[in-house]
Amino acid sequence: MALVVVVDYGMGNLRSVEKALIHLGTNDEIKVSSNPDDIEQADKIVFPGQGAMPDCMKELKARELVEPIRLASTNKPFLGICIGLQLLYQRSQEGDVAGLGLMPGEVVKFSPDHGDSRGEKYKVPHMGWNKVDVCANHPIFDGIGREEYFYFVHSYFVKPVDLQSIIGKTNYCVPFTSAVALKNIVAVQFHPEKSQQAGLRVLTNFLNWDGVWSG
Repeated sequence: MALVVVVDYGMGNLRSVEKALIHLGTNDEIKVSSNPDDIEQADKIVFPGQGAMPDCMKELKARELVEPIRLASTNKPFLGICIGLQLLYQRSQEGDVAGLGLMPGEVVKFSPDHGDSRGEKYKVPHMGWNKVDVCANHPIFDGIGREEYFYFVHSYFVKPVDLQSIIGKTNYCVPFTSAVALKNIVAVQFHPEKSQQAGLRVLTNFLNWDGVWSG
């Protein structure tokens, strides 16, 4: 039985992630925690979040979670969700704030100036169901179609430097990266806990993943 810690830094509805993981009927222990010792002892890490990136970084620093998360990202299966994806990168346009710097790249905002084929403006935030074009054979997407729909809520998206890390793409205003992976880290912009059966399959795949991926 593995200990799966959902990192609590006061941002987002962590209980929905916890409930989704418990709903899977896993034998693993699911624990929501802001305790650095729990993160150190965990076998797997789920790093979710919602809200503004500057606020998220402020809370992570206040709770002394930055270094435990950085360490965990080097040696444990690690799943970032939504802001938990964006925080992995070096810097965000949102408040011009530095992220955790675990992956090279930046976080940028959607431009509502982009119009669709009818000339209508896109709404920001990007909210609702959208298609993810799975572009790499990562275990997180086992049993999921190459063009599956997931639920999104966000105004910013990541622009990775390492294009080989991109495992999922989505189109809204512009094509953007919706899933990335690097060794034992995988992260998604969408909310698997709100994405019905496809989302539950992603979470199941993560719980079954040994953290090994060579790209």
